[in-house]
Amino acid sequence: MKHQEGYLKSNKADNIYYQCWLPEDEPRAIFLVVHGLAEHSGRYMNLVNHFVPKGFAVYGIDHIGHGKSDGQRVYVEQFQDFIKTLKIYFDHIKTLQPEKPIFLIGHSMGGLIAAAYLLEYQDELSGAVLSGPGIKKPEHLSSATILAGKMLSILMPKTGISQLKADGISRDLSVVEAYVNDPLVYNGKITARLATQLLKAIDHVTQNGAKIRLPILIAQGSADTIVDPGGAQFLYDLVSSEDKTINIYDGFYHEIFNEPEHDRVLNDVKLWIEKHLEKND
Repeated sequence: MKHQEGYLKSNKADNIYYQCWLPEDEPRAIFLVVHGLAEHSGRYMNLVNHFVPKGFAVYGIDHIGHGKSDGQRVYVEQFQDFIKTLKIYFDHIKTLQPEKPIFLIGHSMGGLIAAAYLLEYQDELSGAVLSGPGIKKPEHLSSATILAGKMLSILMPKTGISQLKADGISRDLSVVEAYVNDPLVYNGKITARLATQLLKAIDHVTQNGAKIRLPILIAQGSADTIVDPGGAQFLYDLVSSEDKTINIYDGFYHEIFNEPEHDRVLNDVKLWIEKHLEKND
């Protein structure tokens, strides 16, 4: 396995960290990982270690305001900055791996980013895998709370307003401990601007998600407390893909790739990918 890393410029000239893991031989296909809120691309080693020895290449970036990339932590001016930067990286990968099928792998907030990305660029991809996608508004958010958040987003956009609960990411306590102690994970509060941009993006995907038509696999832990687990079924019903699959893992927490039974999840992903590579042959 070969590991490479570097920086590219975002659509607003920020330095964006990227890395990839490559098999020794020519890759069969490319995975483009879109990570979740407050974390970074280096937290997907279970996926890397499962797939790279099987001949797949895994690429990932740290979003602006995340990991090793520039920017105020968990802050973004416009949600579209995530999309535009991801497109820049996608085009970079295409120059390195021309003609290779590329599958988008989006987790949590990365699932929302991936869904929005598909609305613009799905024809360039062979398929998408969305894990615990954050595409449904939390039911506890009142209209008054949302309005207050919008006001803060305008007046004090970098104010912290809510925080992820680390114990909800996995039933594996060592994963939770590593997350809390990871210097590249941001354990503070999400900014008002990013929170309102996420809600705006959820509305956008909800209104336009029926335009998604490429092969898609949606995977969700039923005991997820970080995103509404009902969002997976909502997205599955929303997209127009004739080729769509949903896997619900009973009792699993948010990060299904980091649960004690992650090998089962990753094997399900592998079977789905293999089937779609056969269709492309």
